Amino acid sequence: MTDIFTPEKRSAVMAAIRGHNTKPERVVRSMLHRAGFRFTVNGPNNKRLPGKPDVVLARYHTVVFIHGCFWHGHDDCGDFRLPKTRRDWWRKKISGNKERDARTEEALRQLGWRVVTIWACAVKNRDARTWLEVRLKNLISPKQPAKRGTFRYPETIGALPAARAADDTRAYQ
Repeated sequence: MTDIFTPEKRSAVMAAIRGHNTKPERVVRSMLHRAGFRFTVNGPNNKRLPGKPDVVLARYHTVVFIHGCFWHGHDDCGDFRLPKTRRDWWRKKISGNKERDARTEEALRQLGWRVVTIWACAVKNRDARTWLEVRLKNLISPKQPAKRGTFRYPETIGALPAARAADDTRAYQ
C-alpha cells in the first residue's frame, strides 16, 4: 500500500508528533500525584540530568522515563512494528534510540539515581493503568526516601529500570 501523503506532507505530519507532555506522560504524572508523590517536570534537575527525564522525584532520587513503544522499540509489544518502507533506516533509527536509552540509564545510575522506565502501552487502557497503579509505589519509593549524598539503591532494584516486576510476567504492557 502506498502512502496517502506526499513526502512533504508526511514529513510535516511526522514533525508534528510531540515529544513532551504526551498523553501517557500526563496519565503517569496523574497516577504519581494521586499516590502522594511530588515531582518536577520542568525543574532544573530535569534539564541538567542525562537524557532529560520526563519526571524527577528528587526526594526519592528517582527519575521516570515514559517511553513511546514505537520510538523506543518496545519488544514484544503490539504497538511496535517496523514500517514496511525504508526498513533499514527505521531499524537503525530505533536501535540508535535503544542504545541512547541504555547509555542514559547507565549515566544516571552512575550518578546514583534510580531509573524507572514506563512504556506507553502500560497506560493504554483501564486494565493496564490499574495494573501499573498497584505497582507504582514499589517502583518509586524504597522503604525510606534518599538522603542527600548517601543514596544507595538496593540490589533488588536491578530489574526495575526496564519497568518489569519479578512478581508478574506482564512487562508493563
